[in-house]
Amino acid sequence: MLIVQKYGGTSVADPERIKNIAKRIIKYREEDNDVVVVVSAMAGETDRLLNLAHSINKFPDEREVDVLISTGEQVVSALLAITLKTMFCDAVSLLGHQAKIVTDSSFTKARISHIDKNQIMSELNKGRVVVVPGFQGVDEKGNITTLGRGGSDTSAVALAAALDADLCEIYTDVDGVYTADPNICDRARRLDKISYEEMLEMASLGAKVLQIRSVEFAARYNVPILVKSSFTDGEGTLVCKEVLDMERMEVTGVTYNKNEVKITVAGVPDKPGIAAQLFSALSDANIVIDVIVQNISHDNLTDITFTVAKADGKKAFKIMEETALAIGASGVAIDENIAKVSIVGLGMRSHAGVASKMFSALAKEGINIEAITTSEIKISCVIESKYGELAVRTLHKVFGLDAEYVAEEK
Repeated sequence: MLIVQKYGGTSVADPERIKNIAKRIIKYREEDNDVVVVVSAMAGETDRLLNLAHSINKFPDEREVDVLISTGEQVVSALLAITLKTMFCDAVSLLGHQAKIVTDSSFTKARISHIDKNQIMSELNKGRVVVVPGFQGVDEKGNITTLGRGGSDTSAVALAAALDADLCEIYTDVDGVYTADPNICDRARRLDKISYEEMLEMASLGAKVLQIRSVEFAARYNVPILVKSSFTDGEGTLVCKEVLDMERMEVTGVTYNKNEVKITVAGVPDKPGIAAQLFSALSDANIVIDVIVQNISHDNLTDITFTVAKADGKKAFKIMEETALAIGASGVAIDENIAKVSIVGLGMRSHAGVASKMFSALAKEGINIEAITTSEIKISCVIESKYGELAVRTLHKVFGLDAEYVAEEK
């Protein structure tokens, strides 16, 4: 079998943990598997490097930022290859440009366009473990690029797709995908399996286990992902195509995201093309918009509210101030004290009353809903951040996801 393994930052936090990973990899090799390993930077290293850049310039050049922060993964890939060789397992590290992971030129948020697998396959055919630094690639001009936060997951799944691997294993500090964040909800339980569609929604809504683009790649190329812990030998959670028994319950999981901000543009002229002008300015800056709400027009003026990632908040606010002035809007406000709580589940397709059940549960706890967005298998509500954790625990219980409820059903 050909297996792609990805190890997150906590898994490679120090030489001892890197040695433990090497032992795991060697075990796979002894079982006659070919192994490609994708590694993240040591925990906290990317933040350290970004802080250095921001200490010099509040808005540093993004090309140079990519050159800087890509080094974290490079360090770990070399250390792991050195460790494997020390343990008599032949290995080679290949940086993004050597592994031919070609991306566009959207620095700090690059997207993979294609991967030339020949170099990696050549090394595998020599009996080596190939170690690739995640999160990085190279554009057509030879510039180093990075894929955005969580990009090592994307690197791993994209490599698995390009290499036609049998399995992609994502090793992290949790032992699988849970019905809610166990740090918030102590009655959350691990799922044995989850569909690509559900995982895609959960990743986009704040679940930190997998990065959204990695799930998109997996779904597009039908790459099975096994999410496991680096520190235990549990079975993990399999992310795969939908199967029939995934539709037993209304809701599969509850997610919580406090890393967004709400921006409101007030007094927007209510006429064709204005909304497009507003959001095109954000799109041109590679800022992803989440929830959008437009109020009912009065006197041919309306308010438009939307959410973006907190990391893009200041940049988006500055762009909106400039755009508001250009279109004649009356002002822009930003609110950082918000959270987004969501329910996700394939079962929502066939169960009526899920939305009213969610809204009623939040109302009983005195939680006001500021904005709502839906899809076929998810409902998200923007609320005050101070109610976020309470909302998660409330919805987890209301939809029968608490561990004791499931045990009683069985």
